[in-house]
Amino acid sequence: MRKICSSALLLTLFCGTAAQAGFMDNLQRLTDPNSKERKMLSGATQVVSSAKDMDYPTERAIGESLALEGLQRFGKPVSNESLQQYVNLVGAALAANSKRPTIPYQFAVLDCPVQNAFSVPGGVIFISRELLSILDNESELAAVLAHEVGHVAGKHALKSIRRAQFLQGVGTITAANMKGANGKQFESMVGDLQSVVFDKGLDKSMEFEADATGMETAYRTGYDPRAMINVLKKLQKLEASSVKKGSWFSTHPPLDERIAKLEIELKKYPNAAGLAKVPDRFAKRVKLTKK
Repeated sequence: MRKICSSALLLTLFCGTAAQAGFMDNLQRLTDPNSKERKMLSGATQVVSSAKDMDYPTERAIGESLALEGLQRFGKPVSNESLQQYVNLVGAALAANSKRPTIPYQFAVLDCPVQNAFSVPGGVIFISRELLSILDNESELAAVLAHEVGHVAGKHALKSIRRAQFLQGVGTITAANMKGANGKQFESMVGDLQSVVFDKGLDKSMEFEADATGMETAYRTGYDPRAMINVLKKLQKLEASSVKKGSWFSTHPPLDERIAKLEIELKKYPNAAGLAKVPDRFAKRVKLTKK
């Protein structure tokens, strides 16, 4: 059974005030089955949570468990410190202008050949090298990251747990009451959440909400809000020849629906054309990842 530890030591793995390089080192160690960090996350026996009003440390711990699963499925972070720092700077600016700016966010580019980006509860957000490679400017990168920040801010994955009515009637989950049927339910919940995040995707309504809030967040940060539509149109052109499993194509609603809804949202931003795209800085910092 996969269990979740909420110890302060585990939380510092992702949300401390250490430099981004330290965060990336920790991500790399999570992919090593013999590392202390991996063993802590995979084999922890202390389980503390709330089935109704989940606090942030619990949310983050669940997110870290899912982040580990993401690293196992999609690969290690790209070994390019400058690129990782750049993506985190863009992401941090967006997070500060999001609807949930008070929690710590971290961002990482994964060495993955599938076009995807995903977030986990608590604020860890990944974008694949392949998706990054089709972008042309910083506003498009901001659009993708802002969409994922929108999922975290909206607690969409956690709402998926609640919709499943996880552990009805249980107030607090502890190591003592995780035996028997409760333990099996918890194991099933974690597995179901992995399936939602990495395979099936969230509800359409959640994806549309993340699109709209992501566009707003990018706009508030000073980026051209049309960028998300541009990204989706690029993906639309590539869809027929792209790998579907584990990509945006398999975990997100049809692209034509998303584009149509965003074009309506765009009417809220009449000055969109005058906002930042930042192609030069993007090209300088990202070009090493392009093939």
